[in-house]
Amino acid sequence: MPSPPAPRSPSLRACFSPPADARPCSSPCAPPARAPRGPRAPRRLPWCLIDWAHVRLLHRLGAGGFGAVYKATYHGVPVALKQVRAGAGNRLASQRSFWAELNVARLRHANIVRLLAASTRAPAGLDGPGAVLMEFGGHLTLHRRIYATPEPLGPRERLRYALDVASGLRFLHAQSIVHLDLKPANVLISEQGVCKIGDFGCSQKLPGRPCPEKAPGPLGGTYTHRAPELLRGEALTPKADIYSFAITLWQLSTRELPYSGERDYVLYAVVACQLRPPLSAPVFTDSVPGRKLQSLIQRCWTPRPRQRPSAGLLWLDLHALKAEHG
Repeated sequence: MPSPPAPRSPSLRACFSPPADARPCSSPCAPPARAPRGPRAPRRLPWCLIDWAHVRLLHRLGAGGFGAVYKATYHGVPVALKQVRAGAGNRLASQRSFWAELNVARLRHANIVRLLAASTRAPAGLDGPGAVLMEFGGHLTLHRRIYATPEPLGPRERLRYALDVASGLRFLHAQSIVHLDLKPANVLISEQGVCKIGDFGCSQKLPGRPCPEKAPGPLGGTYTHRAPELLRGEALTPKADIYSFAITLWQLSTRELPYSGERDYVLYAVVACQLRPPLSAPVFTDSVPGRKLQSLIQRCWTPRPRQRPSAGLLWLDLHALKAEHG
């Protein structure tokens, strides 16, 4: 539930002013600011300032590269609080991660974790570049469902989860947002069994004009799911998420980890040798729907981004597969 409108005060502008070297949305293609001062957050954001007097921390849910996520209540409603760490190895990257989370501010979709409020200030004990309040999507992630629960994933459950993620991607790409860190650990499963894409700390908001040939800046995301064109320094497009989806769908289907071996070797082999996880498991070879799923994964992780399906076509293909399973 968003907080009531904040009263006008001299501190309001400071609360939503990012550092001089940060952007409100982490697009690598955004035009340079005309004025010498640092860019401001979008003007629509003051509605979602965090009212810290009504935040109650309960317990920590997990931690990542730039911070920790806590279960909390906000005005009595269960929420998740993500606090970006001030002591992260790269402070500028931590700041950019916070502002990237705001790429989904005010967006609503059944398969996207909704952002409720945000602030660059926090009470004592929660120091850092910023904090965001999100809807509480549940304790279960897709990663835990795949690897840490004894019940096997049936074909209908796999396709239902895959359709949820594809639906979320279709919505994000329609808003010109690329997630850039899609993987099972960043997909929550609600108590109703609905998958919701979360953790937008690596996301990019693409501009309305063509991107430069190479996207500047350090790469975010997880190396096992990173598209080869990003490793080559080529243009950033929504097709990078389609590649990550293919690895995620392979994990859903096999309940195995995609790669073994040293990180640098995997990165080199993905680009130079077109290394991909094996598609020889029985789930891909013992039935017609399995072989169609195998073909879909291959199209999604092909080296050339233009040959990958869009999120919309991917969603349609998965619906067709679901129909074949009754």
